[in-house]
Amino acid sequence: MRKAILLPVLLLALSLWSCNDRCTETRVTKQFTPVTISLMEIRKSVTTQAPRTLEHPGKIYVRGNYLFINEIKEGIHIVDNSNPSNPRFVAFVNIPGNGDMAVRGNNLYADSYTDLVTLDISDPVQPKEINRVNEVFKTGQFDGGWWNYNESIGAINGQDVTYVTQEIETNCEENPVVPGFWWWGGGFFRTMDVAFSAQSMAAPGGGGGDGQGGSMARFALYDQYLYTVGQNDLHLFDISTPTKPADFATINLGWGIETIFPYKDKLFIGSTTGMHIYDNANPAKPEKLSVFQHMMACDPVVVHDDVAYVTLRSGTNCRAAQNQLDLVDISDLTRPRLIKSYPMQNPHGLGIDFPTLYLCEGAFGMKVFDVQDRFAVDKNLISHFKDMDAYDVIPLGKNLMLVGKDGLYQFDASNPRQIRQLSKIPVGSLSI
Repeated sequence: MRKAILLPVLLLALSLWSCNDRCTETRVTKQFTPVTISLMEIRKSVTTQAPRTLEHPGKIYVRGNYLFINEIKEGIHIVDNSNPSNPRFVAFVNIPGNGDMAVRGNNLYADSYTDLVTLDISDPVQPKEINRVNEVFKTGQFDGGWWNYNESIGAINGQDVTYVTQEIETNCEENPVVPGFWWWGGGFFRTMDVAFSAQSMAAPGGGGGDGQGGSMARFALYDQYLYTVGQNDLHLFDISTPTKPADFATINLGWGIETIFPYKDKLFIGSTTGMHIYDNANPAKPEKLSVFQHMMACDPVVVHDDVAYVTLRSGTNCRAAQNQLDLVDISDLTRPRLIKSYPMQNPHGLGIDFPTLYLCEGAFGMKVFDVQDRFAVDKNLISHFKDMDAYDVIPLGKNLMLVGKDGLYQFDASNPRQIRQLSKIPVGSLSI
């Protein structure tokens, strides 16, 4: 009798264990489709069009009363921001293969795959192409999809990226979700992070009516030069005649170069393995001073006086295992030293308006810190804006601009302890 009772109980337990051993996972995969586009087609496609909605915002750039917002890989939105509480889209410039920009005076410089394009924006509603430096960029990346210049046929070999979301039933003990990886056709691959966002803050002495941007740029202006960084090099363009940039020089920087931030007469260049510091006293020939090395990670950089603020994050192609903010002593530029590391949630771009540091935490929003005490930053969190997906931020004195996956935000930051949102342009919209 006892055995008869134990058998069904055992079968029930086994069936329950079997059911509970099945898990449902949401998996987002990237699918890459090879494409080939002729340079002839690309070059005839730069046109000014009617305003269009934000769909995939990247870098933002500010000059005067106008905002320039990159639509990744497609072009630039032009926004009249004379009233930050009610920004107004006025035009869209179609630029295939665009990821970065910089503005000096009435000239806007933008990449278009392999070319550097100059636009006259004296009438922001009707920008006009006035110059092009051909075939200076050889490779690049958009949303994890790589492209390269095929010189033999005069074309770009690239990859279109699409996202596929699936609900998949799995064995709980198999295929664990690993932070920083996505499932792809039977194996894991590392997520590729978009490295195109706001332009580095124009350095003092740049002159000529330069615009301003944030921390994650590959374009920067200084003196009579436009600097651009690729995966391996620093490219210099002479813009002493602003309407006619000239290909000037290329400096090899090594591997994994990501961002550039000019500060005074120095260049701070972020890479996947560290922060490179260059003396820029001779803008025509930057000279390497040192490298502050860290774990493999994506690291935008901003600087104030003798401190550099560097963010490292996981969940990217940069293979970081930690999410943190590093403060680095650069009082001796030839010998940078770590002051202190602070754990963060998923830090992206950042901006400094000393003593206030604005730090984007991706899906965790934006944090605002008082950084006067270098050893107690974590104890001086002023505020935390959570209902946004923050990517990069531009402090502009009394105003603050933030771009994220969900749109463009503007804030009144005249009192950093009482920041007030002025407007938001959501993705998929032309207005607030």
